[in-house]
Amino acid sequence: MRLADKVAIVTGGSRGIGKATCLAFAREGAKVAVVGRNESDCGKVAARIAEEGGTAIAVQADVSVEADVAAMADKVKQQFGRIDILVNNAGVNIPYKTVAELSLDEWNRVVATNLTGTFLCCRAVVPIMMAQGYGRIVNLSSIGGRNGAAGRTPYRPTKAALINFTECLAAEVKGYGIDVNAVCPGPTDTDMMRDLTGGKLPAYVMPPEDIAAVILYLACDESRAITGTAVDAFGTASPILGSNIDLAKRR
Repeated sequence: MRLADKVAIVTGGSRGIGKATCLAFAREGAKVAVVGRNESDCGKVAARIAEEGGTAIAVQADVSVEADVAAMADKVKQQFGRIDILVNNAGVNIPYKTVAELSLDEWNRVVATNLTGTFLCCRAVVPIMMAQGYGRIVNLSSIGGRNGAAGRTPYRPTKAALINFTECLAAEVKGYGIDVNAVCPGPTDTDMMRDLTGGKLPAYVMPPEDIAAVILYLACDESRAITGTAVDAFGTASPILGSNIDLAKRR
């Protein structure tokens, strides 16, 4: 098992990419803290892990709230004695809106979760990893973090900032045995994607398990040569594939 005896925190762990990541980690031997705003939903994922023979706890926390994040890190450390892996997956988005239409509350809500939440979680966990001399942090950016698009503020700017944040943090902590990377998923079949598209998913959408597999690799020791990197996991939405290729052949 690639994550035997490791302790992992996955924010936004109750659904979508986060849920798939929690399950993948547990199947590789990690003890998993399933973190989210809805404790009941997190509990369901933790229960499934237990049914499969793994170890998991559900932790209620809003990553945009400083006190919640501090309590989350303390609870996991007390429960398992260490924290080896942090996956900053929690994120929110809003429907298409121009900058002129966007309210300050909408801007602040997205920035608080997507960017500030990642900062708060890293700040809470990094000292623990530094003391251990070991850690793996994976931040979830997006294909939208690679370029802007009309009506996609503030989501895409936060995802672009996460790439730069990943590079900054990686440079600070490599000397302590901590690797920090980002993953930029293409369109993925999540509740967020379904909400934004009205349930009309593009033909090239990926299952969340595909992204979880990339996150798993970056959380494993075999990826130790990689840090400060944003991995593009665009799947069949990759622009290099072109629009005239048979989608049935692009998986």
